[in-house]
Amino acid sequence: MRSGCAWRLLSHDFPAWQTVYGYFNHWRQDGLWEQLNAALREAVREQEARAAAPTAAILDSQSVKTTAVAGARGYAGAKLVTGRKRHILVDVLGLLLKVVVTTANVPERAGGKQLLTAALTQGFAELALIWADAGYSGPVFADWVLEYCGWLVEIIKRSDTATGFVVLPRRWVVERTFG
Repeated sequence: MRSGCAWRLLSHDFPAWQTVYGYFNHWRQDGLWEQLNAALREAVREQEARAAAPTAAILDSQSVKTTAVAGARGYAGAKLVTGRKRHILVDVLGLLLKVVVTTANVPERAGGKQLLTAALTQGFAELALIWADAGYSGPVFADWVLEYCGWLVEIIKRSDTATGFVVLPRRWVVERTFG
């Protein structure tokens, strides 16, 4: 727990790490973790006086460094990072809807297609609008999302005159989730 949850360093308050890992892996393969996340997300949304199913979401990605031992990785030239890229879709409260992890060299639009395809199979039937940053701009991506998923994409761009850090509407929600 204090070491980033390395299985062999699990606290002695738990059973043997092999047992804990066995249950975790079994529940992951059965989809239990996604079911728990969905149930908790719906409960929080209802507690916030919102519908259980989101109608709008925010899409973004983040490149993170990984080591060679960690498995597949790529080089994100724009961020100068060798590692992986986390593509996430969150609701307007910042609650996770879907996550896809790729190598860092996967472009945002390609990773976005993978993520939205996975989200579509999860059944977000009420979803109608996706907000994204300029990395997802271009008619090809927006047209694909509308045709394949039936959702509109609205790009939230930073002002050309802005300097330094600027909080953008809707975009801060996904950045807070990454944080």
